[in-house]
Amino acid sequence: MKKRNVYLTMGSIAVLSAALFIGISLLDLEGNVKPIIAAVDRSGPPEYAQAFYGDFNTPLSKPMDVARIGEFVYVSDTSNRQVQVFDQAGTPIFQFGEDGSEEGQFRFPYGIAGNKDGDVYVADLYNGNISIFDSKGKFLRYFEEKADDKVLSSPGGLRIFNEKLYVTDIKANKLFIFALDGTMEMEIGGAGAEEGKFIAPNAVTLDKEEQIYVTDSGNNRVQVFDKSGKFVKIINGSKDGTGAPLFLNPRGVAVDSKGIVYVVNNLSHNIYAYDQEGSQMHVLGGMGTENGSLYLPNGLFIDDRDTLYVTDTVNQRVAVYY
Repeated sequence: MKKRNVYLTMGSIAVLSAALFIGISLLDLEGNVKPIIAAVDRSGPPEYAQAFYGDFNTPLSKPMDVARIGEFVYVSDTSNRQVQVFDQAGTPIFQFGEDGSEEGQFRFPYGIAGNKDGDVYVADLYNGNISIFDSKGKFLRYFEEKADDKVLSSPGGLRIFNEKLYVTDIKANKLFIFALDGTMEMEIGGAGAEEGKFIAPNAVTLDKEEQIYVTDSGNNRVQVFDKSGKFVKIINGSKDGTGAPLFLNPRGVAVDSKGIVYVVNNLSHNIYAYDQEGSQMHVLGGMGTENGSLYLPNGLFIDDRDTLYVTDTVNQRVAVYY
């Protein structure tokens, strides 16, 4: 009960802060907003810093993915069928979306990514589409594939890198790569356990060398490909990725500026970090409800300041590590 009272008090403060912030800046989200979080200069593992709980009247419910786009943080608030938007201090700014299958609506909002103009791409796993919004949450259009036959059926994880959209299709067991105009450039995968095949791929990210990392959730591993789509290696927690996997239902994946690979291990409630040789460096989280613990985490995003954002799904929050 004490925790709940504290939460409500903090929530009230957050609402007042949000109201002040909205009055000042909501009309110009693309303006020159000063970063709230400075660049991280860390020698050890990231440390838990804070959590985002959501709007006071509609707290986060089953948050699945997160991305910092511009100076704001966008979270797929999946059970509420919307996206919540925060500043980097965790103050809720506004939400967009509602339940349904029409423009601007969601049935299962999942992966989130942003382009260089600040437009927000949201994958809807159940509606089978990707909606594009401006930074203020105004629906612009659906992402349209330039092909005779539509290939996306259950889009999951999204990333935009060098004007290309990377999409995992969870039911199709594939990764698709599109130009932003909808032209499909590459298709990787298909159902299977061998190298280059997937079972329920959930998330995708890239490093500075344009290597592609895909969480192959059903096979309990992360697969790495070069920019041409050629298989490179497996990361699964074992030496060289060749032994029995340590992972249990890996979900989010991200790479920081030093090339350290972070993997959300959903069923052990951890985040594992590996160097480029596959050696384990850090373990974050652990099952629990207290600050710094996680409970069935899912999405992961690392921004250009090496801040980690993790959707802590059952705890209904986004955990932030500096």
